[in-house]
Parts: sequence; C-alpha cells; structure tokens
Amino acid sequence: IRGINGARDAEASFAFVLDGILYSNPSSFNREFSDLSQIEILKGPQGAIYGRNAAAGAIVVSTNRPGNELEAEGEASFANEGTYFVSGTVGGPIIEDKLAFRINGNYRTSDGFFFNSFQNAEIVDDFENYNVNARMVYTPTSETSIDFRFRFGEVQAGAITFNAAFALPAFAGALGVPELDEDVNDHNFVFQTNIDPQNDQRVIEASVKLDHDFEFATLTTWFLYSEIDQSFSADGTSGAFGFFNDEPNCEASTAALNAAGVVLPPPQILGEVPESVFGVPNGSFFGPYTPTTCDGTQFQVRDQQDFSFEIRLASRDDQRFRWSVGFYYLNIDRQVGFNLGIDTGQGILPSLINGPDSVNPTEQLLFDDFDTDVFAGFGAAEYDILPNLQASVALRYDREERDTNSLVPTDITSQFLDFDPSDGFTGGAPLNPGLNPAINPTGVLPPQSATFDQVEPKVTLSWQATDEWTFFANWGIGFKSGGFNNQGSAATIDLFINDVIAGVDPTAPPVIISDIFDEETSSAFEVGFKGRLFDGRVQVQGAAYYTDVDDLQFFEFFVGPFGLLRVVSNIDDVEIFGGELSVNANVTSWLNVYGGVNITESEIQANSSRPDTVGNESPYTPDYTINLGADVRYPITERLGFVARVDARITGPTWFHTVQDQTRPTIFGVPGDFDESERDTFTTVDIRAGIEGEWWSVIGFARNVGDVGYLAEVIPAPEFGGSFISPADLRLYGVEVRVRY
Repeated sequence: IRGINGARDAEASFAFVLDGILYSNPSSFNREFSDLSQIEILKGPQGAIYGRNAAAGAIVVSTNRPGNELEAEGEASFANEGTYFVSGTVGGPIIEDKLAFRINGNYRTSDGFFFNSFQNAEIVDDFENYNVNARMVYTPTSETSIDFRFRFGEVQAGAITFNAAFALPAFAGALGVPELDEDVNDHNFVFQTNIDPQNDQRVIEASVKLDHDFEFATLTTWFLYSEIDQSFSADGTSGAFGFFNDEPNCEASTAALNAAGVVLPPPQILGEVPESVFGVPNGSFFGPYTPTTCDGTQFQVRDQQDFSFEIRLASRDDQRFRWSVGFYYLNIDRQVGFNLGIDTGQGILPSLINGPDSVNPTEQLLFDDFDTDVFAGFGAAEYDILPNLQASVALRYDREERDTNSLVPTDITSQFLDFDPSDGFTGGAPLNPGLNPAINPTGVLPPQSATFDQVEPKVTLSWQATDEWTFFANWGIGFKSGGFNNQGSAATIDLFINDVIAGVDPTAPPVIISDIFDEETSSAFEVGFKGRLFDGRVQVQGAAYYTDVDDLQFFEFFVGPFGLLRVVSNIDDVEIFGGELSVNANVTSWLNVYGGVNITESEIQANSSRPDTVGNESPYTPDYTINLGADVRYPITERLGFVARVDARITGPTWFHTVQDQTRPTIFGVPGDFDESERDTFTTVDIRAGIEGEWWSVIGFARNVGDVGYLAEVIPAPEFGGSFISPADLRLYGVEVRVRY
C-alpha cells in the first residue's frame, strides 16, 4: 500500500481486522472471505490505532451479523481447469432479541493452470480448501452484546511454483545459449519436477468480543486464540551445485532419464552423468527443480499459536470532544523450520528431522522456536475546533519482547554437504550451517533475546470547506518489529558468499547480513481531499503522500555450497512519494463508472547491506497502478434485472530486489546482469454479467479475460546469477448461481 511492503519471513505491513478483532498472524489474511458485509482499506500508517505492523495501513473486514430473521443462502460456481466452489449460510434467532447465530461453510477446488510435463499431471498449482465459520451474538440487555466466533479450515494445495531465469551474459555469449541471459518477462514456464509440491494448512480460530454501553462511554474487550499450522514440501534447488552428484539415486536417475530421451528446457542439459558438462564428457547442466533426484528435496514448517486480548473504552461520538483509551496484549509461539533432504526417489517425509537410514534423510536443517510478548497502551482524542474543523491526535506505545531458541540437533551430520566442498561434497557438516566449525568454533547456538519498542503518534486535521468538499492532512509513525534470522546466517554469508566473491572481484562490496534484523519505522505525511459534483452524482477524492522509511525490511534468498538460506535484511533509508486520484460517477440510475490512478516514486537513500544499490527504487513497488471499471444494474421487470460489471487493472513496471539495472559478481566466477529482472507493465480485465431476481441470480464470469501471462513474483538471487520466478493465474471463466431465502 503506497509503496510499503511486507517482507517474506517477517511480519505483515498492514493490520488485518475482522469484525473488530485484530489478527496478528500474517497467514490469517490468506482465507476464503465469505458471508461478507464490507471491506475497508485504510491507507497510511495506522499504528496509533492498530499498533505494530500497521505501517502501510489497515484492512478492516466485516461479516454479516446474526439477526432476528431466519436466513439461508447458497452459492455455487463452476469454471474451467476443474474449478468448483460451493458456499452455504444459515442464520437466525435462537432466543428472540437475545441470542442469534450464523453458520457458513464453503469448499473450493481447482486443478490449477499449469501442467507438470514430466509427471504428466496437473499437480503444480492445484488447490483444495474448506472452511466452517460460526458466529453467535448474545444480547442479554440493550446495553450489552457478546459476540462469539469460531473458524476451522484446511488447505491442501500446490506450493513453490517457480522456475529459474538465468542472468549470465558471459556464459550465454561464450556457449551460444541465449537462455543463459534471459528477460524474466520472456520466460517460457516449464515444470518438470519429480516431486509433487504440497502446501498443507490447518486453521483454528476462536474469539469472544464484549461491548457494553455505560452511557458516557462504550467498553469493548475481546479475546482471540489462533492456531495456524502450515507445511510446504517441494523439489529442491541443489542440482546446480552438485551436492548430490555422488549419491547413487542421483547418478541412476540422471542416466535413466538420459536414456529415455528426456530433454530439459534450455539452458539446462541432461547428460549421462550429473557432473557439470563443463568438466566431464556427456555431463549435465542443471538448474533448480529438475526431474532428476539430484535437486534434493525441501520441506518447510511454519506453525504459530497466538493468544491476544484488548480492552478499550471510547466516549460517545455525538459530542464535541471524543476520546478513547486502551490496552493490548499478544503472545506468539512460532516454530519455523526448513530442511534440505536427500531425494531417494521415494518422496518427501513430512518431518524436519529424518535419520540417515530413512527414505528422505535430512541433509541441512534450520529450525527455530520464537516466543514473543507484545504489550501496548494507546489513546486518542478528537475535538471539533469549529463545526466544520476537526483535529485529532492518537498515540500508542508498543513494546515487543522476543526470544529465540534453535531446535537443530547437534549430534547429526550431513552425508554430502561439508565444510570445504573444494575437494567434492564428502559430508560431515552439521545440519545447521551456523554450526560450521569454520564460523562457530563453540559448536552451539545459544538462545537469543531482543526487545523492540516504538511510540506511534498520528495527528490529523480535517476541514469541511463546504457541504460538498472536505480537505485533510495527517502525519503518523509506522512501526514493524525487528526479529531474528536463523542463527549463523551472517557468518554463513561471509564464508560462502563474500569470501568467494572477493576472490573473483576484490572490488565488489560484500553483502552485509545480520542474525538480528532491525525494526522498521516510517514517517508518513499526507494531504488530500474528498468532494462531490453534479448534485452528488460524481464523487472524487485524491491525496499526495510522502513517506520516509528507516530500516525497510527486505527478504533475501541465498543458494550456494552451504545449501539454502532465507534471511531478512534492512534497507537503511528509503524515500517514497506519490499521488492518487479516484472518481466514481453515477452516469444514470443503472450505470456507474469508476476509476483510480496511483503514481509512486521511490528511491533507496542508504543501504549498508548492499551499498551499490543506493539510488535504485524500493523493491515490490510498481511505478503506477490504474483501475477502471463500470457497474450496470438495468431493470428488465419489477423483479428481474440485468447486472454486469467490468474491471480493468493496469500495473506498471516493478523491481523486486534492491539489485536492479546493474551487474553483480556471482559465485560462478562471471558477472550476473540484472537489467532484465524488472517485471513489465501488464493489464488484466475481469467481467461479470447475468440475470438477478429477488432471491436468485445466475452470473457468467471471466477473470483475466485476455489470458494474459504475467509474473506473480520475481525473487532475484544475485550471487546465484539468476532469479526465481513464479507465474500468475491465467484465464478463468465459468458460471455462478446464488439463491437467498
């Protein structure tokens, strides 16, 4: 939102609020949004109200509240790619005017858009999900309301849908293989993994919210328990480094596939043996995710349990001076693990620690337990200086205490990864690269603790100049807590990346990574207006903003002789400024048109992690976005109407890394050129059209009508000499039927 982005493996950049309750787990937002009443997007820092991680804003979702009338509704849709969705809701009174309930269940399944040509199956981005949502509201008196919510859901889906795009022009020219220097936008996606990627998730959420009116003020308090257990399994990325070249299954699978005439997409080469084609006759050149077992396997676990509560007292809103005060507490117990396993051809064991005699031995392991306590106190005051001039001040103090403890056993070593791969991969390394004696002679990873805190103010001035026009200005501070990378990350990068790069190019600046990444703070200014024209038939609003971000959190992915490493780094200073304008016009009683544009400029002012990236743009920030649409509700008869809607979205050029239009030395001894790692502008169009009655509707729909192929994400790995890229969804079209009683 306005150039403020969340970092993979860190916290979210926006607050997610559902029916008045703040959800802290970033995965909580990944849900089926059903039985909705409305969604609000609050832009700009909202930390003074919602606290930590609301630096970019807040997404506030409301579902339909149980009432005194018996209601039932259902929805079913059928689309291409084996895509089906069903949802049903029933609600009504249990005790008239006292107790009401609402239950929603939904199920979605899809074969996905992409095909695994090696396994001859649609197992790349398949998806299956079901949820049960229950809500009950008890109103013992007219002053008191108690809101109970429960949710259970499960997901089984594809995962880690990536290809590699190489950026090695020296190799491309010398070998005459243009795919070794490829524009990420021109990549032809081919999926040939021998492992079926899996994303398994289970969610349990339970909450209770109490509202009581004391006449002078309203007391609101809520409690939330959330448990989200998630695991990912997929093919590995290690074939390019030859970790497992001497492993019998790697040798056998390479020879068998070569004999069967299997061809890898260029620039990859499948030879008779897994060793590099540059070193042996009939050798191979592997990227990640091949049909051989030489890639190894990867298995990730992300389990999190939250307990939180808030108590808030707010004055009546019909008085000149309005105020609120409150307290918030959150406890997070999070376990995050990643293993690199040996692929014996028998699939992946869903466990992080597998012995050397198992069918999927663990070769490398990063596994940490994180315990976090968050305390916050907050307050706000709003005053009508004049009937048309309001000023408000909000202030919040967040304190976050974090502890981490490594769960990696120290009595298990690898079979192939070792301390010095220059003489071949002969094994004997500890599972965690941070335990490598060359960088950690103590042989232990001690527990660590850190505290992050921040005062988050927000000041707003609003002037209603006329009945039609309002002008406003505000300033606020956003805050995202710091945290821990896997212990030993800094030393691993120094030994296996920086020392190797220095040997290739002594002038190249090192990559600076810390085992503890800093908190992110942002100072944001905004001025804007809202207005109405032509007797209110046209609504217009606009804003200009400037944000200065200190220690912007950014995700980095490293691969090398040590295996795999995921870390969060900090970009010391980033400036973001831009403007946005939106218009909504009721052209006729049955036609509404709307549009919006946002233009964002950003610049990295300082970056000690990668000093040569100063002057580049903030990653994951499109230069512009444009949204255009029209909504038609044309009456055919008194009880029957034609409905239609079209939405077009244009997303401008986007860089995904701090390394942009520049070259970087790689561990392969030749420079990587990343001028073609920027995602190009793309446009998608969605349409809906059909017939709507009093209690039913039949709608045809198409998403991404033009079947535009564009990139969902680009994760450059500069020292690896390429990027990991993922494709976005293609065209989906079908029919949706709804009934309501």
